[in-house]
Amino acid sequence: MSLARSIKLTPPQLLTSIFGGGIIIGALLLMLPFSTTEPISWIDALFTSTSAMTVTGLAVVDTGTRFTVFGQTIIMLLIQVGGLGIMSFAVLIFIMLGKKIGFKERMMVQHALNQTNIGGVILLVKRLFIFSFVIELIALIFLAIRWVPEFGWEKGLFFSLFHSISAFNNAGFGLLSDSLVQYAGDPLINITISLLFIIGGIGFTVLADLWEKKSYKKLSLHSKLMIIGTFIINTVAMLFIFFLEYGNAKTLGSLSLGDKMWTSYFQAVSTRTAGFNSIDIANLTDSTAFLMIILMFIGAGSASTGGGIKLTTFIVITFAVLSFIRGREDIVLLKRRLSTVYVVKALAISMIAIMFVFFATFAINISEPNTPFLKLMFEVVSAFGTVGLSMGVTPELSYVGRVIIIFIMFLGKIGPLTLAFSLAKPKREKIRYPNEDVLIG
Repeated sequence: MSLARSIKLTPPQLLTSIFGGGIIIGALLLMLPFSTTEPISWIDALFTSTSAMTVTGLAVVDTGTRFTVFGQTIIMLLIQVGGLGIMSFAVLIFIMLGKKIGFKERMMVQHALNQTNIGGVILLVKRLFIFSFVIELIALIFLAIRWVPEFGWEKGLFFSLFHSISAFNNAGFGLLSDSLVQYAGDPLINITISLLFIIGGIGFTVLADLWEKKSYKKLSLHSKLMIIGTFIINTVAMLFIFFLEYGNAKTLGSLSLGDKMWTSYFQAVSTRTAGFNSIDIANLTDSTAFLMIILMFIGAGSASTGGGIKLTTFIVITFAVLSFIRGREDIVLLKRRLSTVYVVKALAISMIAIMFVFFATFAINISEPNTPFLKLMFEVVSAFGTVGLSMGVTPELSYVGRVIIIFIMFLGKIGPLTLAFSLAKPKREKIRYPNEDVLIG
């Protein structure tokens, strides 16, 4: 941790640099001859490393066939480190070595886990690892019940471990070429995998709050918003997907009613950040694809393994708009008044995200002129939300297209504000100018 004190960088700058370094190391490891069944280009190695480290799940090569067990293990470790955070692992190592964790390191953990204050971040990291490893172990056991009889002990356990880590960290990487399409109606796989990315996507702050309070009434406003918001958005998404794809013979149309419901549920909860699919995403109707773009842009919860602008950001902006329409000065959520500082932050995150998605979609449409606009936009938002769902475009991307998606995945993981803060030079205003109104709307 002494390195953090010796380097003259702000926490956002240092986090961005460390994260980028981790991606490069991962790419170099994936380039090793014994990592792949046949050689891959450096851009494919960089793309895969970025996708794993940012827990996105987009793939330019088939993970199950192009990478050896060693290569797949590297991807799995990148997912775990990327999902839980490099600084979280650094803190864990220093705790195990009995080293002192200084103020600047605590600030870096605060930025990495998107906490509002520095107090209690080390305790949160400890709980983060306990929750993560226990949940992944339990899921491994349940998945092994299905996959050990199917693949044998060695392959079945590795499959279970890989998918457990990938799902909990909302990565979406799978070792089967069709993701989980062949298990569309399997309750064990559907429930286990979906619970993993729901728990991982709800945020470690909420999990810690639940562990500590053990009562809904005592939970913080953030935790209540995440629980209620997650339930509502997942239910609405499930119903929309069910009805929009009900008659589509290439997705839900050929399934039984029970399988249609299971698949609609799984795809609804997966779309916001997880990236696993139990239907062919390339054959979705345009309306469903656009719905998924919205869900992917919203994303998961703050301090979670997922991406997007975050569900609480969306909720804050929605209630701010409703308060303005109703002519109310205060923004009230569940009988709690929200400071305007958080509204401004939510607007900043959303606006920066919209601008990046807009320019990335514009650029990738220039580099991929023969690909339909909706599919390219779907790919960009999937990368920004670190979701990993694809309409079949990723493997066909040009060199420039892959570079664009790499950048958007990186941005989506570290967060728009973190990148903005890392590039900006802090400046304290010495002059306060007079107030004047402008016309808006």
